[in-house]
Amino acid sequence: MSPGRPGRKWKSLSMQVWPGQAYPLGATYDGAGTNFAVFSETADRIELCLLHDDGSETAVELRESDAFVRHAYLPGIMPGQRYGYRAHGTYDPARGLRVNSAKLLLDPYARAVSGQIDWTEAVYGYPFGAPEQRNDLDSAPHMMASVVVNPYFDWGDDRLPRTEYHETVLYEAHVKGLTMRHPALPPEMRGTYAALAQPEIIEHLTELGVTALELMPVHQFVNDHRLVEMGLNNYWGYNTIGFFAPHNTYASWGDRGEQVLEFKSAVRALHQAGIEVILDVVYNHTAEGNHLGPTLSFKGLDNPSYYRLTDDPHYYMDTTGTGNSLLMRSPHVLQMIMDSLRYWVEEMHVDGFRFDLAATLARQFHEVDRLSSFFDLVQQDPVVSRVKLIAEPWDVGEGGYQVGNFPPLWTEWNGKYRDTVRDLWRGEPRTLAEFAGRITGSSDLYQDDGRRPLASINFVTCHDGFTLHDLVSYNDKHNDANGEGNRDGESHNRSWNCGAEGETEDPEVLDLRARQMRNFVATLMLSQGVPMLSHGDEFGRTQGGNNNAYCQDNEVAWVRWADSDAPPEPFLEFTRAMVRLRREHPVFRRRRFFHGRPVEGTHDELSDISWFTPEGGEMTQEDWGAAHTRALSVFLNGNAISEPGPRGERILDDSFLLLFNASPTALEFVVPVNHGSGWQPVVDTALANGLPADDGPKVQAGDRMTLAGRSLTVLRRPA
Repeated sequence: MSPGRPGRKWKSLSMQVWPGQAYPLGATYDGAGTNFAVFSETADRIELCLLHDDGSETAVELRESDAFVRHAYLPGIMPGQRYGYRAHGTYDPARGLRVNSAKLLLDPYARAVSGQIDWTEAVYGYPFGAPEQRNDLDSAPHMMASVVVNPYFDWGDDRLPRTEYHETVLYEAHVKGLTMRHPALPPEMRGTYAALAQPEIIEHLTELGVTALELMPVHQFVNDHRLVEMGLNNYWGYNTIGFFAPHNTYASWGDRGEQVLEFKSAVRALHQAGIEVILDVVYNHTAEGNHLGPTLSFKGLDNPSYYRLTDDPHYYMDTTGTGNSLLMRSPHVLQMIMDSLRYWVEEMHVDGFRFDLAATLARQFHEVDRLSSFFDLVQQDPVVSRVKLIAEPWDVGEGGYQVGNFPPLWTEWNGKYRDTVRDLWRGEPRTLAEFAGRITGSSDLYQDDGRRPLASINFVTCHDGFTLHDLVSYNDKHNDANGEGNRDGESHNRSWNCGAEGETEDPEVLDLRARQMRNFVATLMLSQGVPMLSHGDEFGRTQGGNNNAYCQDNEVAWVRWADSDAPPEPFLEFTRAMVRLRREHPVFRRRRFFHGRPVEGTHDELSDISWFTPEGGEMTQEDWGAAHTRALSVFLNGNAISEPGPRGERILDDSFLLLFNASPTALEFVVPVNHGSGWQPVVDTALANGLPADDGPKVQAGDRMTLAGRSLTVLRRPA
């Protein structure tokens, strides 16, 4: 036992302390006791502090050390035990050293975290107003605590769905935002992991056609001091402090390990419905901020091993816009990230990850390096390499926009797809050629490095930016509620309000907005690649023009659900129909790029894809480059799909003619000749419900069709 510091409530307990093991890191319960192991190269010694409910603590010095990992085994320490670490050593920020034993530190490998931070001066390494001085106020009464968890869970016959990318429909959602306003859920369950497992939520996802739920951050995160003082919260959660712990406020049962069981139960229920769970993970920075940030964990244990410091080690290199960046060439950082990823796959049964600001993970030194150590480790890892890996392929540093530049194992949020589709439907000139490339899988980005159309995660909206409703309702952001004078958030949104800013009762504006929403969803589901919907867009969710609702933990950002006994809303029905159309027709979800010519062995003289002007002639180079051109037709040949089925069989599908009119006025389209007759209209976004009658008249080759301004039509010809 170690004597307590002055000012600490210290309790002496008689207990055995065994040497323990250096691996695994963290607190590992084995049924009889717990092994504790923590890395620090800069600390002279480390105390394990067992925290008691009366506010006192018992300090145990970790005397055993292997390769800078201090460790001990304590018999009788059971799940639910709260703990932290105190590091003793040099405090010299000018040298990058911020060790301060007055600060209770979270275990970087904690499987659960209890409580929240009470933002006082005590959790900072310096006194307010004197950042060069050391602050010896004890932070323990104001800190979160690490928790020993029970690793045992009855998974039953749970199996990862392992849905192929070409069959995947992603649905980005926030645990709280998706479930907080659902009228059929008990109030005490709303906003929690348990809510995700409820039949009402799962039924909605399955009826929508979702195959993968991409959850916004559920790693333990911190509500920033600044936001708390403003009466706001870090709602989105991109402020991680625990890479192994499910965020505790999303648990309905408790925060002393119950959050782990509740998360696992939600994953099990979603898997039973065939829905994968993908986590949005933030391995690029932590919640400790810059040199003026708090001392919560990594900063106090080993600042120079965990963070990228500048040439003046007093300061932090920041390519994330959050104050710090993790040091991706540090073996300890890389080990922590890989251990975390494997933990979530093996122990929590998740199906993949979306990596926030993934370009930062590639910054082994300064420039983005697609061959950095991180990608090498992922490539060879037998666990992590086999799940879905999705990159947000940019950060805020120099050269950080890396769409199309990630290694072959990865898929990417395709920001160029989003921008181009928005530009086409709002009427930007010279968009048509790039639009054609984006809806056919972005071969310019993914073909040269051996990837396929499925490397492109296509989206029109996501958590960051306008909702789909707001994309067609606002020209400008309206972020005043965030308390930053409307300076935060993207100013160039490629949005168009259709003639009125914000809410309106003008029927013509409302009709156009509804049509534009149908255009966006239809385009998304007709495009090659992997589609992603943003939660609530199927209901026309609005945030009142706020395009950066990261701090709006309220009805601004929560999904509005209709009453359970109300009939389905027309736009929800249209979205379901478009997902179903995609699911039923492999021509919309090809695994290989189009050839632009007849496919050998198919006995079909028609190309697998052809492009036409509204007049029915094949597009020329001049047509593609015309600034005013905003309309075209594309023929997708269901008889010329080059990739085989799972048993080598030939894949046959109906053929489709997609007619796009993004111009503001109605245009007459000629159905191309020599590409078949007997076309059945199956989509028409100019209609209020977007869906023509099944028994409507067929369209023949050479027929003329009038498409309303800013609308699209889909014609189907049976195989």
